[in-house]
Amino acid sequence: LSLRQSRTIALVTPDCEPDFFAGESLFGYEILGGIGSGLRALGYDLLLIHASSPDNAWVNAYFDSARVDGFILLSAHTSQSLVKKLLAQNAPFIAWGMPLPNFRYCTVTGDNITGGTLATEHLLQTGRQQIAFIGGPQDDLSVQHRFRGYANALQAARRSVVPHNVVYGDYSHASGIVAMQRLLEQSPTLDAVFANSDLMAVAAIKVIETSGKRVPEDIAVVGYDDVSIAMYNSLPLTTIRQNIALAGQLLAQNLIQHIQTGVIINVTTPVELVLRQSA
Repeated sequence: LSLRQSRTIALVTPDCEPDFFAGESLFGYEILGGIGSGLRALGYDLLLIHASSPDNAWVNAYFDSARVDGFILLSAHTSQSLVKKLLAQNAPFIAWGMPLPNFRYCTVTGDNITGGTLATEHLLQTGRQQIAFIGGPQDDLSVQHRFRGYANALQAARRSVVPHNVVYGDYSHASGIVAMQRLLEQSPTLDAVFANSDLMAVAAIKVIETSGKRVPEDIAVVGYDDVSIAMYNSLPLTTIRQNIALAGQLLAQNLIQHIQTGVIINVTTPVELVLRQSA
């Protein structure tokens, strides 16, 4: 207590995503495993907290009281107000995802532009003509970069982005169902889909098959993340693999390094295309 060091790191689940570790968030569970092992190797404990107060008063409750030494943020919607609060409090933190413009803080993110490019190039190389894009939240910088990769690949193939082939969800299975239903209504001739999460891709396959079409014969589907469901789905999923365990370990290691040295570290981890039966 005299040193004001708890050797505990708080993993913050955001108020806008109260079920981040409940139900279907396989990504959340898998990155949690990497964070836990990374902290354990450095002699730190992990505390899960829910950021519920709109004024971010929980920052004071945990950091000023020395209950934790720093924070890990896992949110596609990391708010500017939260980042500003943590920076104003001089509270060490690191975030998963693209850093917000005009702010300097530690981040770990996947190579989203390359991921979007790889997925779309593969579908083009297999002869697909109408490739749809099911994004995560449209204001998420990672989603914007995946879309940029998608658009770049189309442009390189002398294709253009067709507006009614682009829809957005929130990474969940339910939003994937709604998005795919909308795509089939708007673009009945589409023959490929690139979804920004494996859960949305699995949902898209369900909608496609319910409509009487076949995957991949009529419509090929590519997902994103390579969580466990991708391999063990009834139709194994072609997807963009993020090394989720490595990302979790880097979140832990780089935050501790920041606490010890003050150095701000921004890391982009590589991605790769994993070929399975859906495309």
